[in-house]
Amino acid sequence: MDQVKPLRADGRRNREQIVAAAAELVARDGAQASLEEIARRAGVGSATLHRHFPSRQALLEAVFRDGVAQLCARAAAQPGKDPAAELADWLEELTVYTATHRGLAAALLTGPDGLTAEEICSTDMLLKVLNVLVARASSAGAIHASAKTEDLLMLANAIAVANEDDPLTARRVLRLALTGIRP
Repeated sequence: MDQVKPLRADGRRNREQIVAAAAELVARDGAQASLEEIARRAGVGSATLHRHFPSRQALLEAVFRDGVAQLCARAAAQPGKDPAAELADWLEELTVYTATHRGLAAALLTGPDGLTAEEICSTDMLLKVLNVLVARASSAGAIHASAKTEDLLMLANAIAVANEDDPLTARRVLRLALTGIRP
């Protein structure tokens, strides 16, 4: 079995800086953001970027997975004190994230590494945390009984894709749609 050698502290820091810079530039410029500018923004050389990420697709995948992991961590950290607001806030955050990171999912789907939608979507991770938020809101009577986790995820994604490059409209449309799930 192949074992991945753990990164030294400086290597881990470089990788984190590259992913953070890439996330910022993908949000601004889309999935075709300049790799050279990403390296510059991260404070590393082009060779360092390519040592950590041998292809654009590998970097985009790391940006996507890191963003989804952060979203899921924030959902899991919700205290459950105001289930309706916590659900709405997190769905809004997911929608804005997806709308803001222009072309990221599409670039991963069409890239040379041949990832499938299931491999990039991290749907299981998203559904796991969303299930908790939906169950809390449902138990509190804060959402309509027919509101299902998968439907809410589909709603957030559809709004984000329809409003790619326009997170303000995505936020507004999601808020409007969420008023329809309350009893």
